[in-house]
Amino acid sequence: MTAPALPTTVERATIHDVDGIHALVNFWAARGDMLPRTKGETYENLRDFFVVREGEEVVACGALHIVWADIAEVKSLAVSEERQGQGYGQLLVRACIDEAGRLGLERVFALTYRPEFFERLGFAQADVMELPRKVWNECYRCPKFPGCNEIAMTLDLPSAVTA
Repeated sequence: MTAPALPTTVERATIHDVDGIHALVNFWAARGDMLPRTKGETYENLRDFFVVREGEEVVACGALHIVWADIAEVKSLAVSEERQGQGYGQLLVRACIDEAGRLGLERVFALTYRPEFFERLGFAQADVMELPRKVWNECYRCPKFPGCNEIAMTLDLPSAVTA
């Protein structure tokens, strides 16, 4: 049996996507691949999120969270287990990068257990201590701090390189 054609459109999340985003993120968090998020945090950060939907179902999500005037984090990147390897994660990261560029940011970063995924998208490994606003605004409250083994990945945006 042939799989149905899958959507390739990334859209801004709406209030109707909260349950799907929350379920996806916490599915992977339960496996230790990312930090869990409460439903309240999902609502509070909804404007950061992009989603890929199949019908009404959210099958992938990712967020661009502004950290400071020059930098934002790609976070809560999650693709349903059944849709792994179909390019949805790349589409979401590219949407985040495009949004960061439109906002005039100089750099985006991600903390990940899968650095090779981000390397394929042009990110380079960095020392998390090069991201002090992330570390001292958020990381220090994490139960894994200071023993976190996520890898910091950064990408300088083209407009910042030529400016």
